[in-house]
Amino acid sequence: MKAKDLRERTTEDLGELSTQLEKDLFSYRMKNHTGQLEDTSLLNKTRRDLARIKLILSERKSAAEGGAS
Repeated sequence: MKAKDLRERTTEDLGELSTQLEKDLFSYRMKNHTGQLEDTSLLNKTRRDLARIKLILSERKSAAEGGAS
């Protein structure tokens, strides 16, 4: 996913997406460990998408706190 696309989503939607990606990442790790994962690049892609989402959420949180002060 592109950061531009993620920034257009709502905070609640990003939270749900983050939860889903964490579950997917866990599943990919287990499949990779047992040798059932065909596309191992999914691990890095999912990890990076999760990091992008967390960065956007933290930016929004700090902007909300900065605006409230």
